[in-house]
Amino acid sequence: MIRKLFLFSTVFLLIVQSCSAQTFNKARLDSLMDALAANNKAMVSIALTQYGKPIYSKAVGYSLINSNQKIPATIQTHYRIGSITKVFTSVMVFQLIEEGKLQLTTPLAKFFPDLPNAGKITMANLLSHSSGLHNFTNDSSYVTIMERKVTEAEMLTKFKGQPSDFEPGSKTEYSNTNFVLLGYIVEKLDKKPYAIALKNRILNKIDLKDTYYGDKINPARQEAQSYKWDDSWKPATETDMSVPGGAGALVSTPTDLTHFMDALFTGKLVSDSSLVHMKTIKGGFGMDLMSMPFYEQAGYGHSGGIDGFASIAIYFPEKKLAFAYTANGANMVINDMAVGALSIALNRSYTLPTYTDKPFKLKPEDLDKYLGVYAAAGFPIKITITKNNAQLQAQGTGQHPFQLTATRTDEFSFGPAGIMLVFDPTKSQMTLKQGGKAYILTKEKQ
Repeated sequence: MIRKLFLFSTVFLLIVQSCSAQTFNKARLDSLMDALAANNKAMVSIALTQYGKPIYSKAVGYSLINSNQKIPATIQTHYRIGSITKVFTSVMVFQLIEEGKLQLTTPLAKFFPDLPNAGKITMANLLSHSSGLHNFTNDSSYVTIMERKVTEAEMLTKFKGQPSDFEPGSKTEYSNTNFVLLGYIVEKLDKKPYAIALKNRILNKIDLKDTYYGDKINPARQEAQSYKWDDSWKPATETDMSVPGGAGALVSTPTDLTHFMDALFTGKLVSDSSLVHMKTIKGGFGMDLMSMPFYEQAGYGHSGGIDGFASIAIYFPEKKLAFAYTANGANMVINDMAVGALSIALNRSYTLPTYTDKPFKLKPEDLDKYLGVYAAAGFPIKITITKNNAQLQAQGTGQHPFQLTATRTDEFSFGPAGIMLVFDPTKSQMTLKQGGKAYILTKEKQ
């Protein structure tokens, strides 16, 4: 699932050079990971595999934090992986296609005839985010269902009530709805729950012992709770896994994710022709791999975000290199950690961060001039700015509020999503910067 901070995706550009286990400076990567933990920048676990062999794994931070205890994370700690689940779902769909039980041209109407444009939407449209089905996690009502158990019938009723955003095949737009439906289709064709189909088709086949369909988080199973940073690590929301299903319900470890990506690209899960479909990018999406290039080198994978969790799994075919991380708390742009880890692991020049910057302090009354609701024509959501004592917070339409950090007068950041908000009180405007883009929003009159 896409974590609902703002409706933008981040392109992960990872810099890679050739490497070998013999020249790998593990101590330097350990230093980066330890610095992240010591400065409360991230609670994260990472793994690197080359030619199918592990070359590095390490976890920092805690899997559980409460008033009574702190449980340190280990490389065996399990994390929710959000939208990386979609790659597992896609693999099972292509396996069904190879078995003759499904075709890319099969219409959605064969399974769910009452959904909008069901007769026009194909399996290929669902896999490539070109169906036009509205992304239910963008709907303002999403927060009202995300933490409770829902049935397939309830989800289908919700999908029926949301008009299509565009004609099938006319464009692409990321929609979790596509993969919730694909998960249901896997269950129908296999006549088994998704979790059982997953075991039979993927987990048992390549011996993934630490990947499974999630349930309520259970520390006794070495499962991490997720957190957000607000002067200390505070518990994040906990989505019920009946909601994301085939779009985001899996739990795993970085080690399992690197083995999964290696198996996918070495023919252990789908045929070469199926893999070509999965990694052929049209309109920004494959079926359902995404392009993650670095210079002339191709890379393919997927990122994930759900509640306070963030993750990525990526494979570089020419280097036979797999990289994955899973995080249950971030107080930084987590992709910066990934770039740093790969730069060190692959012997690229990289300066370890010092993390000496201190937050810019403001008085509670200094924040009043920023408060209000900001909007812009064509911008998908409104952003409400409020304050909690001397802390400014932002909340997008239908989303949970998140705390902002003052970096200077009129400038605030939200590190985990790489968001910068720059205010101009004289014009009643706010500029939102993220991912190299800038959007000017104006405060609504009260």
